[in-house]
Amino acid sequence: MDTETGINRRHILTVSELTSLIKSTLEGSFPDVWVEGEIYNLRIPSSGHVYFTIKDNSSQIRAVIFRSSARTIRFIPKDGLHVLCRGRITIYEFRGEYQLIVDYMEPKGVGALLLAFEQLKKRLSEEGLFDEARKRPIPILPQKIGIVTSPTGAAIRDILKVIERRFANVEIVIAPALVQGERAAPEIVDAIRELNNIDNIEVIILARGGGGIEDLWPFNEEIVARAIYNSKIPVISAVGHEIDYTIADFVADLRAPTPSAAAEMVVKNKEDMQGLVRALYSRLAYARGTFFEKRRERLKSIMQRILSPEQEINRYIQRLDDLDNRITVGIKRTLRDRRLHVEGLIKLLDSLSPLSILARGYSITYKLPSCSLIKSSADVHRGDKVDIRLHEGSIVCIVEDISS
Repeated sequence: MDTETGINRRHILTVSELTSLIKSTLEGSFPDVWVEGEIYNLRIPSSGHVYFTIKDNSSQIRAVIFRSSARTIRFIPKDGLHVLCRGRITIYEFRGEYQLIVDYMEPKGVGALLLAFEQLKKRLSEEGLFDEARKRPIPILPQKIGIVTSPTGAAIRDILKVIERRFANVEIVIAPALVQGERAAPEIVDAIRELNNIDNIEVIILARGGGGIEDLWPFNEEIVARAIYNSKIPVISAVGHEIDYTIADFVADLRAPTPSAAAEMVVKNKEDMQGLVRALYSRLAYARGTFFEKRRERLKSIMQRILSPEQEINRYIQRLDDLDNRITVGIKRTLRDRRLHVEGLIKLLDSLSPLSILARGYSITYKLPSCSLIKSSADVHRGDKVDIRLHEGSIVCIVEDISS
């Protein structure tokens, strides 16, 4: 105690000093720790660092993956994903909060590479990189083949052995590239681009022998998938064994189960091709002979049917006479039908004519001098002159008496 002030002397720390002391204590106590939990509230700003919270049913801790470490994580972290994280505990001085700095992360219950494979496969499929409609046919008999593979691996030896056995005349261009390790994917991309810049290459074989998912991983990289997709030359993916599938298999124009199978697909057997040519030549010769024989028989038949010019002229004269006769008969028949029709009309008119009525004893009376038709006794008076028309001739009379 200070005798002058009466106050107990204490060791007083600033906030920064206390935070630094806690930081050194925590970092010394937890330099390497594994933490299991669920990702929550994940965000990735433009800096490339990954910020998130790891939680379980009752607790949570902030965590960060710095950009240099984030590049080594094969899959894409997402909210709700159950993960295992390895890292160290530290204090973030500005907020006075402890956090986990993650150096390694893997999904709980599924391998990181397998998850990354499924994530990339789904994304590229949605973009249309796997669409069958865009895949190009492989040439039937390419004269120049490009191969992307390791020049020292078993795959290239198998391919060359098959091609030598089946059709040794094919020209081969090898673009060497690593097919395993972190540097492999960029080299594969460069090799595909290099072959696309060489004239007359008709097909590219992308080849590697078998291995685990980590060994084949360069062929699951997005940059390799897009290089295959953007290739102007059709690509055959021949990676691993028959049971192995990579992203390259889905993007390529054709998948081969093995490198040897790819060589057999793209290079036909020379003896088989020669046999096919002989068979086609025989069929062509037979078809040609049959064609000319049929045409010869047809020409002979036509020649037999051809008449001499005089006979042909007489045949046409006879045809003209026949047509002239048919026309004359037709005209006469038409005139007769028309005459009968007119005569019928005349008879009909005669039956309706007033003259025919007069012939039956009737007469028509006109008043003179107006010549108006008399229809009633009221139309005339005593002393009027009338004209009576008979069937033959007429009579002029003077009216003496009128009766109604």
